[in-house]
Amino acid sequence: MGIMAISGTADITHEGIKKHFTKWKKYPFQSVIELIANGFDSGATTVDVTIEHNEMHGLVAITVLDNGSGIDIKECDQHFSRFNESSKQGDDDLQGAHGKGRLAFHLLCSNATWYTKCHDSESKILIDSTKLRNFSAKEIAPEEQHASLSRFESGTCVVLSNFHKNLPELDVIKSNLESYFGWRLILNPDRKLTVNGVEIEIPENELIEKNISIDGAEFKIDFIRWVDKPGDEKSYNYVVNHDGRVLHRDLSSFNKKPKFHLSSYSRSNWFDNFDKSCSTLNFTDAPQVSPESGAFKKLKKAIHEFSIEIYEQFLREFVEEKINEYENRGYFPEHKWLKAEEAAWRRENTKSFVKSLYITDPTIFNNIKEKPVKILLALIDKILVSNENDTIFEVIGEILNLDENQINTFSKQVKNSSLENIISTIEVLQKREFAVQKLREIMVKYYKEVLETPDLQGIIESNTWLFGNKYTMLGAEEDDFQKISLNLRSHVKGIDSIDEGDVESMDLAGGLDIEGVRRQVDLFLARKNIGFNSRGESYYQCTIIEIKRPAVALNEKHLKQIRDYARIISEHSGFSLEKMRFEIILVGRKISNKDFDINSALETADAKNEPGLVFSTKNDRIKGYVKTWGTIFAEFDLANHYLLEKLQTKRGSLEDKSSKQLVDELQEPSE
Repeated sequence: MGIMAISGTADITHEGIKKHFTKWKKYPFQSVIELIANGFDSGATTVDVTIEHNEMHGLVAITVLDNGSGIDIKECDQHFSRFNESSKQGDDDLQGAHGKGRLAFHLLCSNATWYTKCHDSESKILIDSTKLRNFSAKEIAPEEQHASLSRFESGTCVVLSNFHKNLPELDVIKSNLESYFGWRLILNPDRKLTVNGVEIEIPENELIEKNISIDGAEFKIDFIRWVDKPGDEKSYNYVVNHDGRVLHRDLSSFNKKPKFHLSSYSRSNWFDNFDKSCSTLNFTDAPQVSPESGAFKKLKKAIHEFSIEIYEQFLREFVEEKINEYENRGYFPEHKWLKAEEAAWRRENTKSFVKSLYITDPTIFNNIKEKPVKILLALIDKILVSNENDTIFEVIGEILNLDENQINTFSKQVKNSSLENIISTIEVLQKREFAVQKLREIMVKYYKEVLETPDLQGIIESNTWLFGNKYTMLGAEEDDFQKISLNLRSHVKGIDSIDEGDVESMDLAGGLDIEGVRRQVDLFLARKNIGFNSRGESYYQCTIIEIKRPAVALNEKHLKQIRDYARIISEHSGFSLEKMRFEIILVGRKISNKDFDINSALETADAKNEPGLVFSTKNDRIKGYVKTWGTIFAEFDLANHYLLEKLQTKRGSLEDKSSKQLVDELQEPSE
């Protein structure tokens, strides 16, 4: 039989390939990372990287050797011709760039050669960076094979040569590899990654082990809290088999916690028959082993609860470390002119306040330099013992977007360090928490039953703080403003019409048809209150809340409606006063999966750091917001998380309550 030789061309132009790597140009070492990832993705237990320099410290060669499955020359066309396509798609165990990572070498050098052993064949594949879409492959005799592969039954050795970029120092390379592959190495102790013969270690971490029994099955959960973020890997909850292979992963809900990086790895014999693609339908008597099964959902809930405990402990330790760091650096005022006892009290009083401030918002001192920190701590120290000490709570409340009740509770917390004294001040906060729970139940379970205006009307009028802490008290005495605003609303084209495109996934709505949706009613609320700016000058704050019926998914049509409404307001002679400011809030159960405009507007407005902002006039006199009930609940949870967890608010079970009970309770004034 003759020696097989293959040449091929990728289904994309050379320039098209290079455009895919634009973001990687500043990080040419990413090309080596991709080759390592490909090695592990091929089933390798060992990947060895060798970096050779000449006497002038110039790069001569980089080899990436693995003992994986190798590349079958008969499948070369599939591997090298299909750019950005890969059998890795949908496989949560794999880390490489899904079909394009092998060509990243051109960022670093001109030539890449793959020596590979697979089954009974040995072959060699070449690609030149000047012709990235072309490859050539041929079978080779054993004596032509790269010597490093002689000890493996199968594997691949990639040799990079003719460099036009250099690499970072070896220590930096090792640190990068620890960060990037640490989560993979910790999964399976048999996996090993070396650079010039030195094994890459697992980054600093804390291991928390939990065992739980669910529906008769035993689960072992390892939580890894990483001191530093592991490369570009986000915080995931992994399902892992006994070989350390990832069967399934879900994003953790803790990805936006500052300096908190948590991975969980769940193992169990229950996963032996795990099928992540299994549908919710099960026509056999066999128990379902999939992400849709009841046992798996209970596992996810348990993981989330354990993660909260770990985060709370981390936050306590983080704050203590930060305060100790500030103290060691001499950031706190020294009070040399005071008696020792009073100076000690002042120091502890300020530290206690700063601890509380940190826990309320851990980002508040992020990336702040020494001199501003010292000034801030000195001001806090001074104000806390002055006759203007209440001012500090107003300032912090405005900066952190706390409402009056939260500020009062925070104030009590700082002045009284004991939990017992804090608990006595939180009745309103508890009522709000329960209100959010009930409303969440309505929007998840009973939204098809909440049909009449009085249902939501009563809830909203009793709980206007839901839309933001500054809307804590929206009085109902301004009937004229409500009537004028409602009349202007009627001029917005199609604002009350419902089309089939407004009701998303109708077959998932439990049989709710378009006529059923039309029988529901939109809710409109308009209020005018007096507000004050930073200079103490008064103005009229006009708030207009447009709440779409629960079965409607918000889309670009609804965004256009509130834009039109803003235009009509701006043109209305009665609303043209400079001392009138308007906020129009569009609220719905969800944003349509097909919508582009709302999501785009939300992303564009991120820079303004105003949650939900989708448009504003140049002078900010009129602002438009879009909020879903989900984001409203999330904003409440985030704003009140520390107080609620610290005070150990007990959540009552809502499982047995009907939608009518929930609506009736929510319509009762909360404060």
